[in-house]
Amino acid sequence: MKRQAANWAPLLLGAMTCGAGAWGTVAHAAPASAQGQVAITIYNNDLALVQDVRQLDLPKGRALTEFADVSAQIRPETVTIAAPGAGVVEQNFDYDLLSPERLVDKGVGQAVTIIRTNRATGVETTERGTILANNNGTLVQIGNRIEVLGDMDARLVFDQLPEGLKARPTLSVTLDAAQAGRRPVALSYLSRGFSWKADYVAMFDEKAGKLDVQGWVTLNNTSGTTYPAAKLLLVAGAVGDGAPQPRFRPARPVGIVGTQAAAREQVGDFYLYPIANPTTLAQAQQKQVSFLDVKGASATKSYWYRNAWLSTNDEAQSFASVINFSNAREGGLGDALPAGTVRVYMRDASGAPQFVGEDNIGHTPMGSTLALKTGDAFDVKIQPTVEKREKIDTAEWERVAQYRITRDGQSQIVSMDAPKTYWRTHMAYRLTNARSVPVTVEVVQAGLDRGWHDTRISAESAKGEQRNADERVWKITIPAQGSVNLTAQIDARY
Repeated sequence: MKRQAANWAPLLLGAMTCGAGAWGTVAHAAPASAQGQVAITIYNNDLALVQDVRQLDLPKGRALTEFADVSAQIRPETVTIAAPGAGVVEQNFDYDLLSPERLVDKGVGQAVTIIRTNRATGVETTERGTILANNNGTLVQIGNRIEVLGDMDARLVFDQLPEGLKARPTLSVTLDAAQAGRRPVALSYLSRGFSWKADYVAMFDEKAGKLDVQGWVTLNNTSGTTYPAAKLLLVAGAVGDGAPQPRFRPARPVGIVGTQAAAREQVGDFYLYPIANPTTLAQAQQKQVSFLDVKGASATKSYWYRNAWLSTNDEAQSFASVINFSNAREGGLGDALPAGTVRVYMRDASGAPQFVGEDNIGHTPMGSTLALKTGDAFDVKIQPTVEKREKIDTAEWERVAQYRITRDGQSQIVSMDAPKTYWRTHMAYRLTNARSVPVTVEVVQAGLDRGWHDTRISAESAKGEQRNADERVWKITIPAQGSVNLTAQIDARY
């Protein structure tokens, strides 16, 4: 059964108010952080490595040391502690944190002071009592009577914190030191509740063919703990954490993967993006830091449409509007790009920036070309049609063998028992452009490969490019306020 917060709160601990919201307001200053010099390495997949070096006075022999202000989402099994001249005997993570409701839960059986306020006169009266239970209301025993504190103007005052309840996330460690003295103790652990991503703001000038891009790192901290003046290091890439990886990726315009090395430090296969100055990463906070600012990168606009196998449409479909650019050293953005969202703006006739669309990019090595789909062009259309399908025999299949698709540039001779019949599909694509200028479009016919690797284009009205075994691409220029009819003859086993 869902527990309801009593409306007689706030609760008091001694003379200090505890809780917030419906329970009251915090009347005392938050304690200073117990953290030392903190460095946080944040990955893309809700994971961070926290390294915290604290100066501690350790007694000789075994002693319990508490590390307050660790992450509330710490993974205790990943904790490592290094202390010169001392070893770790035992460690415990105390995750039972102080809250008004947990204070009353843990205070069952404890003596408290009940303070009531007369609504008419404002006069307060006090009584001593014992908490009996806290379930859909708080039961207290006062003398020889039992009362339910639910609808009364009353609050509880605790003499001390119940045992085991912590005001802040705390790691308790038993250390065995050979000698007493002050020394640096290094604490490191993995934690959930941290994430970062890149957000890009791009201003596209279509006439000039230029693109200005500013990149922002967006940080999020939901770990339950604030980290003041922490040294932050961001890792572009999702480290393996045992989670299953998605296999399906939606169809979208593709670019060319780069082969240039970015001038950034790498650890393993990951690029590092350090934040220059110490940064306070507050709990439940989103923070943005600039990391990229490029003016005048080369960019072009094009149109793209991907047609599924045997797909035919009764009505014309819009081409996707695509912006193409590079992150190469020369003429591009000149850096490896971490995954994120690119939001594109263009200036209208008055010079005011207008939002024209957004698209996501993955982690992109330097030297790549990127194609961003920003929306659909209602004045550049395509109508694909399956005109007919017919069977062809083995002789006709062999007659057009010179059109066979080769893989990796190698032609192979394969002996097999060939079927008696094959299928010839006649495709027609009507392309129209209602704009006042010519446009270049990419028409992609997909679904050509079903594992046979020998589908062929035996005739086409314009020369296409076999991008891979599954897709053939035609780049066609449509004249201003004009149209083009593209046809293709596809021979396949199905």
